[in-house]
Amino acid sequence: MKTAFTAVALTCLLLVPATAFSTVKQGSRQGVSLQAKNDEKVAGDNSRRQIIQRSVSALQFLSIATIPSVSLAVSGATDMSNKSAPDFLQSYEDFTKSDDGWQFKDVKIGAGDSSLEVGDRAVFDWSGYTIGYFGRPFEAKGGPQGGAFDKDVDYARTKIGSNTIVPGLEAALLTMKPGGIRQVIVPYGKLSYPPSDLEHKLVGPAPSSFSGQRALNFVLENPRVDRTLLFNVKLIRIDKSDGKGGYNRG
Repeated sequence: MKTAFTAVALTCLLLVPATAFSTVKQGSRQGVSLQAKNDEKVAGDNSRRQIIQRSVSALQFLSIATIPSVSLAVSGATDMSNKSAPDFLQSYEDFTKSDDGWQFKDVKIGAGDSSLEVGDRAVFDWSGYTIGYFGRPFEAKGGPQGGAFDKDVDYARTKIGSNTIVPGLEAALLTMKPGGIRQVIVPYGKLSYPPSDLEHKLVGPAPSSFSGQRALNFVLENPRVDRTLLFNVKLIRIDKSDGKGGYNRG
């Protein structure tokens, strides 16, 4: 009886350290995993800030009609049913946030006395990036648009108040002057592309290539990723309404 009791006691003594070691090992793995996630987040934040710093530097050397290639990350997907302006999980001190929820940074201030009003036509050049998802371009500019003879066909147009472009982008255009270049951050939701128009025929600007449309729609249709967008826009000119359904070229 004494021998059996001693054997059981010895077995228990052997099992306890093994169990404790297993618990410590599991806790260690969890600690390493948590630390790795924290390190990944810090690295991501640093990378994003480096990207925006490089893009700002590049923007300083724009030619007269070149829109820069910019990659920038800001988090903050939101539900389309949200009535209030979505908030960004990340923002940058050098971007100004509007009351409506879009953010902007002026790279170059335009000139002239002309301002956009409802009914006027804005002629603009643009590029777009899925900044919340790897900064992939859905409309990129490889060089000056318009060429030596200012080919108007290369530029986008919208009638202010017609609801034919992304609301956040139209709002940004309203306070620009001709020649101005602005970076505009548009959160997913009421300020962005509507989910019912995946060909972007009703609400633009639409990507000029199939690959660009696919890159944009992949993000817009994926609720598991950050659907925040970046637009680089240059206001080429303002065509004032003549009150008769036409325009006076600016």
